[in-house]
Amino acid sequence: MKLPRTAYRYLALAALCIIVFFVVRACSPEPPAAFITGKVTRGDLTAAISATGTVEPEEVIDVGAQVAGRIVSFGRDKNGKTVDYGSEVEAGTVLAQIDDALYSAEVDQARAGYARAGADLEQLKAKLYQAERDWERAQKLGPSDALSQADFDAASSACDAARAAVAVGHAAVGQAQATLRRAEQNLGYCTIKSPVRGVVIDRRVNIGQTVVSSLNAPSLFLLAKDLKRMQVWVSVNEADIGSIYPGQAVSFTLDTYPGEVFTGEVGKIRLNATMTQNVVTYIVEVLTDNSDGRLLPYLTANAQFELSRSTGVLRVPNAALRWFPKAGQVEERYRDIVKNPPSGNGAGRAGSAQKGPQTKTGLLWTPEGGRAKPLEVAMGPSDGTLTEVQGEGLREGLEVITGEAPTASSGGAASSPFAPPPLGGAQKK
Repeated sequence: MKLPRTAYRYLALAALCIIVFFVVRACSPEPPAAFITGKVTRGDLTAAISATGTVEPEEVIDVGAQVAGRIVSFGRDKNGKTVDYGSEVEAGTVLAQIDDALYSAEVDQARAGYARAGADLEQLKAKLYQAERDWERAQKLGPSDALSQADFDAASSACDAARAAVAVGHAAVGQAQATLRRAEQNLGYCTIKSPVRGVVIDRRVNIGQTVVSSLNAPSLFLLAKDLKRMQVWVSVNEADIGSIYPGQAVSFTLDTYPGEVFTGEVGKIRLNATMTQNVVTYIVEVLTDNSDGRLLPYLTANAQFELSRSTGVLRVPNAALRWFPKAGQVEERYRDIVKNPPSGNGAGRAGSAQKGPQTKTGLLWTPEGGRAKPLEVAMGPSDGTLTEVQGEGLREGLEVITGEAPTASSGGAASSPFAPPPLGGAQKK
């Protein structure tokens, strides 16, 4: 199909426009870079180690059952209500009752056995008395015409046998008594009592449920002895555990109380480390006061172990220490710094957070005439967001580059008039 001559003219005009656009774009000078900047601020800075943990009672007691049977009832707490989750109990309070029919029968049987052993002992004592009288008469007569030698020896042996039988009777009474005590003790185990004063955290059985005690005692209740003193069990990475010590100040937050900070101190560091996917962690116990009862067991806590605290120091965003320019974003005299960054500096390295009083050198970049200008600083501790810096030329309010804003030439979001502004109120230079 042959196109009209007018169509060929339009195609040639469009091709010419495209060629002119690319030629003009190639010959036009590169626009200055658009930077995202932050400011040097002055204030307090606390370096800390962050970790997560769980709020735990200081002392937890697992109340179990030493006998098997069916739960027939629960006891009453100090308020007269049925023992349940959150019940406050005193030492000796009945928590639950196990069906004791079989154990009562065993007590009756053991008591009867004890009584029988006592009666048998009395019978053996009577036989001993008779044997001793016979032996006394035999001794008076002696081996003679009135008493043969065989009868004399038989009387002696009978007396000795009677004494031994009485000793066996005493042993049988002791055995029966021990059996009775064991049966009575098992009967007492049917009544589950609280060993301490505390709060029921967990009730793990219901009425009608049968508990079976074999090698391990089944757990029926979990009691917290004192909820006014709590612990936070924090998992600390092996890389940070060397900076933790007993008595160290700790602050932590809870999701259930947003914006509120709780305080405590390190109690002890447990030595039984755990390894998960080749990551070794230690449990650190943080002691904290809970007199107001707001801390509930098993809440998740975000803890901060304080390493150092600085007051009134100059601070910069960590992003400013991590950012590093390209060669085209700096003046010619600074190109060597970009090509050969100083040792310990460079993109992604200069802004590493410090966890102690040690310092190292880093580079900040300030905007000047659409280009980046370097500023060497000494870095101090970091709180993960801001880093303490010192150096000549630093002052409060100084603008530092934290990133590069997308431009229309890079095809970024800034090329669209409907794109949102950069986050955090960043400025473009």
